[in-house]
Amino acid sequence: MQTSFVRAARTTLYASTFLAPALGAATAAKADEAPPPLTVVEGHMPDPTVVGSRVSEQDLHEKGAAASDTAQVLARIAGVSANTGGGFSAMPAIRGLSEQRLRITVDGQPIDMACPNDMNSPLSYTNPQTLAALTVIPGVSPVSLGGDTIGGVIAAESAAPVFAKDGSLLVTGRAAGYYRSNGNAFGTSLSLTLAGENLSATYTGAYTQSDNYKAGGHLGTVHSSEYAKTDHALALALRTEAGLFELKGGYHYSPYEGFVNQSMDMTDNRSWFVQGRFRGEYDWGKADLSASYRDTDHTMNFLEDKLPGSMPMETRVHTFTSAVKFEIPAGEHHVLKTGLEYHHQWLNDWWPPVEGSMMMGPNAFVNINEGSRNRVGAYGEWTGDWTSNLTTTLGLRYDRVEMNTGDVAPYGTGMMQAADVAAAAAFNAAERRRTDNNWSGSALVRWTPSAALSLELGYAHKVRSPNLYERYTWGRGSMASRMIGWYGDGNGYVGDIALDPERADTFSAAFAVSPAKDVHLKVSPYYTHVNDYIDANVIGTLNERAVQLQFANTDAEFYGVDVSADAVLQGSAEQGTLLTATLAYVHGENTGADTPLYHQMPLNAALAITHRTGALELTGSVEWVDRKDRVDTRRNEPETSAYALVNLGAAYTLQGWRLGIEATNLFDKGYYLPLGGMALGDLAATDTWRPIAGQGRSVNLSISTAF
Repeated sequence: MQTSFVRAARTTLYASTFLAPALGAATAAKADEAPPPLTVVEGHMPDPTVVGSRVSEQDLHEKGAAASDTAQVLARIAGVSANTGGGFSAMPAIRGLSEQRLRITVDGQPIDMACPNDMNSPLSYTNPQTLAALTVIPGVSPVSLGGDTIGGVIAAESAAPVFAKDGSLLVTGRAAGYYRSNGNAFGTSLSLTLAGENLSATYTGAYTQSDNYKAGGHLGTVHSSEYAKTDHALALALRTEAGLFELKGGYHYSPYEGFVNQSMDMTDNRSWFVQGRFRGEYDWGKADLSASYRDTDHTMNFLEDKLPGSMPMETRVHTFTSAVKFEIPAGEHHVLKTGLEYHHQWLNDWWPPVEGSMMMGPNAFVNINEGSRNRVGAYGEWTGDWTSNLTTTLGLRYDRVEMNTGDVAPYGTGMMQAADVAAAAAFNAAERRRTDNNWSGSALVRWTPSAALSLELGYAHKVRSPNLYERYTWGRGSMASRMIGWYGDGNGYVGDIALDPERADTFSAAFAVSPAKDVHLKVSPYYTHVNDYIDANVIGTLNERAVQLQFANTDAEFYGVDVSADAVLQGSAEQGTLLTATLAYVHGENTGADTPLYHQMPLNAALAITHRTGALELTGSVEWVDRKDRVDTRRNEPETSAYALVNLGAAYTLQGWRLGIEATNLFDKGYYLPLGGMALGDLAATDTWRPIAGQGRSVNLSISTAF
């Protein structure tokens, strides 16, 4: 299933991973240089050329008490929204483009989809309280930051390794805990580092759990919203004359996570990973080599408050990623970046038979049989500083994506399984191997005529190939198709082997203005046109509430604007009063069918004020979301009303301990989530058909210390 090109590229990556450090060591030895005298090494995400957004470590720690879900923290950035999943598995979207169209990395490594409902999304393996930073680059992202994406980049970063000075032993860390009254949620986290001058070891761990949460007003309990998970990781770093070596491994375990907008719940998810990285800086430039492996075992079934009985679904995924990247100065004001990447995904998805069931037996339902998705990417990117205030970045990228899968099978051959029997026969007779040759490029111009004004213009042509579920899910029976899809709409989905890659052309601008000292305003308009956008066409009716759809290519467009602003009203941002505001508008249209696209966030805005005096911190904020009346009627997407939420908080730092209290949705406003989908958990528990209701008032307590 591998072409000679893929095999050659993979061999090159393997060889480079082992040879480049040796080459670097030789170069460093020849120069007779001492080990690099750095104390803190920068994180995995390079500083973006484009004007992006970044959530700092302090913000992540402070907001972690109110959200166990990293995607929900990201949703506070203008232009970023979160499609409802489980309690820690929301799926981020940037400017209307969903998670599957984004490049999401954790410590520089991508995490593949490992569930037909995307329950274990990449950010579900992170915890806000153990991250060091989150970076978002919407739209026109440099090609050096990754391929196979049309919607932008999200990078979650752990803390960079630290080293001791003067031969001493450095012991440092952070511990935190929180409690939320709504859902009786609680969690803890710990980070501990032991380091010498050249060797550093860091352990991070976190645990979080919650019961079902209560909706605002009189909307009652939101069923199938409970969850629990734990994460552990150990990172080692060694700095030598050759450069910096890093090795990290970790384990994630979730015994359960309810999914209010899915027919199933996650009843077991175990994932472990190991990754290594080498970075060196030499006379000729910089080298960055990395490799990682992840293994995921995922199980779906019904939690107690969803349905009685059992219907297990199993998914196993193995992924391997490696990359060789170089940064080479070309004169005093120009830099060339080039690199080669390889990514392999292997996936098995099958549903064991249910004893005594005529529909779900007597054999296993084979949904995807050893599906593979292999991608080799190569890029070149040139950045030139023409003057002190004019910079350009031009990049070109090629990605070859090869996909294939084995034969599939229905549960059995009975009359109740006739639709799946016929669909399996047609699928097995089809040619399933697909190869996509994808070319992408980006061009960015940044002009900063003064400290008070910055202008950036960008254009990108980006290409993304379908994922394994979009191409290779085949079931035509009602139950089989309703198990597919990450939309939370209660409908059924069928794949299409013949899908073409999505090709997006994006134009964007960013205007950053500082009309006065400590006053900043950023306005970012954009337009994206997508050829062969993967949407879905209705192919049948399942019941009075649900339809069956098949993934299909069409054309789509997105346009809108993101606005963010901050101003120091008194004192400074660190000791004084700070006002922040955001506003975001996106319009997503299926231009092929002349209909609104599904799950597009309505106009929304937020205003927050923070006052710090000595050890005391006071916060207040208002979040407003407009009425959602542009909906995809083919999917029976519900309209939702406008709403506003008020939040208040206070914190005090005493002898190194930070104590916090916060009330979210202070007035217990009842509302429905515009990107929540339909509450299938409530339907199963109470026979109530409604959109997902948002969380009601919660009083959150937190405590943390750094040492």
